[in-house]
Amino acid sequence: MSTVPPTRPTEDLERLQALAESGAAELGWDAPAAAVVDWAARHVDLRRAAVACSMADAVLPHLVAQRMPGVDVLFLDTGYHFTETLATRDEVARRLAVTVVDVLPELTVAEQDERHGKDLFARDPGLCCAMRKVEPLNRALAGYDLWFTGVRRDEAPTRTNTPLVGWDEAHGMVKVNPVAPWSFDDLVGYATDHDVPVNLLLQNGYPSIGCRPCTRPVAPGEDPRAGRWAGTAKTECGIHVLSLIHI
Repeated sequence: MSTVPPTRPTEDLERLQALAESGAAELGWDAPAAAVVDWAARHVDLRRAAVACSMADAVLPHLVAQRMPGVDVLFLDTGYHFTETLATRDEVARRLAVTVVDVLPELTVAEQDERHGKDLFARDPGLCCAMRKVEPLNRALAGYDLWFTGVRRDEAPTRTNTPLVGWDEAHGMVKVNPVAPWSFDDLVGYATDHDVPVNLLLQNGYPSIGCRPCTRPVAPGEDPRAGRWAGTAKTECGIHVLSLIHI
């Protein structure tokens, strides 16, 4: 297993990095989410764009699909998801104008248990995330030039400086975060106004939803991501760490 993304030809990297730089300059720090998606739709072919979605809610897929109907929505099917998360994925596929793509790890949970011992997530969550999230996403993103994420600045200190558009050096592509300036209330408001699917856990103490064994409810006043890998020093799965250059 390699967690290093495939490399792209130099001319493609230069073209995409220039695109990221122009997008950052045009959109600035807090352009409306719809304007951010419009910019992406003007500059990247539908087949070369993807939305990464954890299925905590369908706000980002809905937002992007308004301008790019049929866009691929990548769902990392780790094998450890809550039932509610899988139900949200199915609802998104049924109701929205998107193409849900299940991105699978190389090993099933049973195969991982056999090779690395049962419940690797409890002993080495970093390795578990690398195998079940980071490596599969790297493979999936190799076919795209731009990806949308739902990262918000208010989620955690590690995300405070998230730009609307940036250069994802790790994957060699443009990374777009249309809802970066939004609050949790903004997210819920959009979901309500547009009647988009929302994971039931979101309303039951889970403002950040990951894999079932590594996610707990969050107490009032806690950091929204305090329920992720609670009791460990880990705060990110690795997907959004060191992948972005601010330009």
